[in-house]
Amino acid sequence: MLQVADLNSFYGKVQAVWDVSFDVRQGEILTIVGANGAGKTTILKSVVGLIDKRGSVRFDGQDISDTPGHRMAELGISYVPEGRQVFPEMTVTENLVVGSYNKRAKPHREETLAYVLDTFPSLKNRLGNLAGSLSGGEQQMLAIGRGLMARPRLLLLDEPSLGISPILTTEIFKRIEDIKQSITIVLVEQHVQHALSICDRGYVVESGRILLSGTGEELRSNPRIQEVYLGL
Repeated sequence: MLQVADLNSFYGKVQAVWDVSFDVRQGEILTIVGANGAGKTTILKSVVGLIDKRGSVRFDGQDISDTPGHRMAELGISYVPEGRQVFPEMTVTENLVVGSYNKRAKPHREETLAYVLDTFPSLKNRLGNLAGSLSGGEQQMLAIGRGLMARPRLLLLDEPSLGISPILTTEIFKRIEDIKQSITIVLVEQHVQHALSICDRGYVVESGRILLSGTGEELRSNPRIQEVYLGL
């Protein structure tokens, strides 16, 4: 579904990612894990055209390397950035509707809204509330829900556990597993244990380069991963 080849990413003249290649298969959760500052978020931003890059990005066989970020939703790719980034002075409903203005999503808005509220039932009683009044976990659910309102075929999630309590982190990861039933997911996550427990395959990134790859089970049982990331 998604093929990334020889990706090199830059912030101005500073290079942050070197020669990264990976593929995402339809129907899976693929996770990219690593320490803070390893380059995980940079990889996602590069894929969706938000920062300068060299290399190839293909989606369903189409070269999207030069496609600007604002056109990704029309192609069927939805990016949920780290830090939630909801619109605090807008209601929950308004935040969700904002996600459905692309040509793919607008005709199916009511149907998709029902799906989002089934996926995140705690939002049902908050629809008239300002997004800024929600808890951190609820805001994260709202951010993911807004991404789903675009009716993506590929959902890119950047650090969904960031700043969330352990209980709500577990809940959100359960919901991510539910979403996988109909949408392919790339999950960037600092919480390695959670990410590897739900993914089909994963890549470990260190200092802007891919260090290891394998199935979730293979990576969980890797001695280096256990020592460095899992504290075992």
